[in-house]
Amino acid sequence: MISMQVIEIIGIVSVSIMVISYSLEDRNPLYIALFACGCAMAATYAFLISSYPSLIAESVWSIVALARWRKAKQSI
Repeated sequence: MISMQVIEIIGIVSVSIMVISYSLEDRNPLYIALFACGCAMAATYAFLISSYPSLIAESVWSIVALARWRKAKQSI
């Protein structure tokens, strides 16, 4: 069983990654991929706290960000 402290750290780290990478995404497509990873972490956090609407939303954001990353990577 994962402790609540670890779960909360996952949530804080995922949101921090999302905010930072979103603000830097114009600089390099890797920041879009990092944003997708942050969304996937947030989806994991949502699953761990049994917040299924957030799990769905963050999963969709992760997929959308991966598609944006692929498109941005091809335009380089």
